[in-house]
Amino acid sequence: MGTIAPSVGGGTGARAVVETTMTASDTLVFRQGAGQMLRLRNTTAGALTVTLTGADAVSANIPGGGVVNYTAGITSGVIAATTGDVVIPLDSIFNYLQGVISLTGGTGIKASIVSVS
Repeated sequence: MGTIAPSVGGGTGARAVVETTMTASDTLVFRQGAGQMLRLRNTTAGALTVTLTGADAVSANIPGGGVVNYTAGITSGVIAATTGDVVIPLDSIFNYLQGVISLTGGTGIKASIVSVS
């Protein structure tokens, strides 16, 4: 199990970005409001789907939308083999990212987090 370390991308000038090769189960630290972007770059030979699950996520009744089960996690969608690259703005899925956040299904994917602050 590895931890996907955040890199700060705000300010001026170039910034180094820490990239982590994912294992069967990894974690990340989410800071709501920091403008974190999770990049998942698939360099493996197979198409992969990453699932993000927050240990403390709960179901919630959304007005006009019914009950949403955030405990089930959220997927990246299929990331194509060798060239697939997706970016997920983490603030947009904050309800899923409560407590310890685990990422599964991405063995071999290169993951990085860049935040504006």
